[in-house]
Amino acid sequence: MVNTANTARADFLGFAFEAMETADAVRRLAATASSGGPLLSVVTPNADHRVRLAREPALWPLYHSAGLVLNDSRVLARLARFDGIDLPASPGADVVAGLFETVIRPDEPVVIIGGVETDIHALRARFGLADVRWHQPPRGLRDNARAIDAAAAFMAANPARFHFICVGSPQQEMVADAARARGDVRGVALCCGASLEFLSGRVARAPRWMQAAGLEWLFRLAVQPRRLARRYLIEGPAIFRIWIAARHTKA
Repeated sequence: MVNTANTARADFLGFAFEAMETADAVRRLAATASSGGPLLSVVTPNADHRVRLAREPALWPLYHSAGLVLNDSRVLARLARFDGIDLPASPGADVVAGLFETVIRPDEPVVIIGGVETDIHALRARFGLADVRWHQPPRGLRDNARAIDAAAAFMAANPARFHFICVGSPQQEMVADAARARGDVRGVALCCGASLEFLSGRVARAPRWMQAAGLEWLFRLAVQPRRLARRYLIEGPAIFRIWIAARHTKA
């Protein structure tokens, strides 16, 4: 693994985070992608991921086997600070934007797993991409081992420095893990959720001040209430119970 930044590991709520700012993460991924070494699978857990893991602990190996774990959540960053842990947020959407804006060359191949056709067209137009290799897995991916393997095989058959996996969680972590296990995929595989929706302009992102204040979830809820109400209003608050339980365990 190529390390181009002075970063430290931050163990928090079961994750072995690499404590790095967004710019450092972009530099790290750029260097690793160009090194020619084994695939670096990158997961970007947030509070929602941690709440799901409390319900489904069998998913933990997907995070423990990843080559790099970045903190996607300013909520987790703030909770970690209460525990005396320096855990900067490196939101996946910001990391992906940094890669497209400053690292990816227009003429190099880029692999995208998931997303929708309008996003692919928009990304091609915005960044002048000449070689986007797109694979759209079927619905029900989580319970379809053959489709997960097919997505990983597509990554192997289409060599690229960067593979963006945006099929939702935990499906994207499953695809990344399958690609890593193959041993014949190179570059960086980034589990990036809705990042391409934001980058293409199809879905609006919160203003910078709301992001900095840790209120991006509120903006997303206002924009997509039917899709996100359960996640943010019913399931999401469990992160505080999980955090309190972890503090009591340490004590």
